[in-house]
Amino acid sequence: METTILRGGRVIDPAAGTEVVADVVVRDGRVAAVSPVPVLEPEATVVDVTGLVVGPGFVDLHSHVHSVAGQRLQAFDGVTTNLDLEAGLMPVERAYAEAAAAGRVLNYGYSASWAEARGQVLAGVEPTSRFDGSLELLGNPAWQRDSSATELAAWLALLEGELAAGALGIGVLLGYAPRSDPGEYLAVARLAAAAGVPTYTHVRDLVEVDPTTPIDGSREVTIAAAETGAAMHHCHVNSTSRRHVDRVLATLDDARAAGAPVTVEAYPYGTGSTGVGAFFLAPDRLRAAGLAPSNIVLLGTGERIADERRLEEVRALDPAATCLVEFLDERAEADRELLRRALAFPDTIVASDAMPIEWPDRRADTREWPLPAGATTHPRTAGTFARSLRLMVREHALWDWPEAFRRCSHLPARVLDGVAPAMRAKGFLAPGADADLVVLDPAAITDHATAADPVRPSGGVRHLLVGGTFVIKDGQLDVTAYPGRAVRAEPR
Repeated sequence: METTILRGGRVIDPAAGTEVVADVVVRDGRVAAVSPVPVLEPEATVVDVTGLVVGPGFVDLHSHVHSVAGQRLQAFDGVTTNLDLEAGLMPVERAYAEAAAAGRVLNYGYSASWAEARGQVLAGVEPTSRFDGSLELLGNPAWQRDSSATELAAWLALLEGELAAGALGIGVLLGYAPRSDPGEYLAVARLAAAAGVPTYTHVRDLVEVDPTTPIDGSREVTIAAAETGAAMHHCHVNSTSRRHVDRVLATLDDARAAGAPVTVEAYPYGTGSTGVGAFFLAPDRLRAAGLAPSNIVLLGTGERIADERRLEEVRALDPAATCLVEFLDERAEADRELLRRALAFPDTIVASDAMPIEWPDRRADTREWPLPAGATTHPRTAGTFARSLRLMVREHALWDWPEAFRRCSHLPARVLDGVAPAMRAKGFLAPGADADLVVLDPAAITDHATAADPVRPSGGVRHLLVGGTFVIKDGQLDVTAYPGRAVRAEPR
């Protein structure tokens, strides 16, 4: 049985809140020992990690990356498990089968897709188990309406079937159908509570943005948690709350203090990304949010939308076209502080909302490394976790290293403890833990991806192991490594 020893690093166990210089012994895909005394095993492979930080690999609850190329970028960002829980994929059985057949660099998993279940029943759109199919659906108004009683029962039954097939909860893109009946959302929460799984919600409009909204998006999540007992996860609070984030965080804090099972995530960027046909990117919705067409940049072409006429044109021509949306001004210190407050909020989880990589020739994926020229995506795909560590640990000293790993690894893993057996051995570093490990240089960890160069890998990850297999060693990618395994819900 092969043994690897990571020797003499600063070992972080976020579950215990500890940092100790120790050897980490990896055997058979698990952590066999964490020893402050050097471990002497003549047959072991010893990797000197003196002065480096060793911790459990990062668990990304919100990644739309379903490609080898994208997972490799996320590996250099310290991620060992990437999960698409906000949108989900449908049919989930097919999504898992296709990923397993192709091979994956990182561990992977999916939620049941609320949007695609509604799209099938309300608009007759057959799901494809691919995220580009989800983007195409977003601009279709037919699925965004209220459901009849028969239709509601039909798409709830589809979601129930997806949960039975191993989906990790229910992903709810409510912000893309924000006029839908709040009673339907409560029905989803009741289904989740009965199945013992979380929901992961892109909330509908805040009342500050749209006073005519059926219900304030952030309050809706807390009300559903309190009324049904379902675990409710609030996705990317930074982008849906924008300059109202303090009020939203106070709402979530009050709900948690009252016992509601609510969790929250954020990423450290003031620019979001979605399909240009999204409901909230219509000209009137942009105006209500205090934004303009010029805050939208089309991915790939780099076109900055000039005016409302051009925006209407591109929404009609290609509603699935991916765009960047500048919802905060990162040049302004006040807006940067809002992002920091979202991350610093107690128990905020770091999650990337990583987007697919696109090429001018429209290829779906590549195994070439380095990535071929012309690739585009949102910089958060490559840099979310490294940027969070740079900002929150090194530059602003708002987190120490145990807290950083708690936000990036331990807390997200715990969201899934009651759902997926595979997650119960992740997010901590002690004997018995999965050997999903990241070894990073604390002085060098940083993001390099920018809007101009969005697929430049982060720097500072020296080694990354998934299930005990090196994906990155001495800063170099092993292009033959595909150790990722499916994370699925246990049968109920």
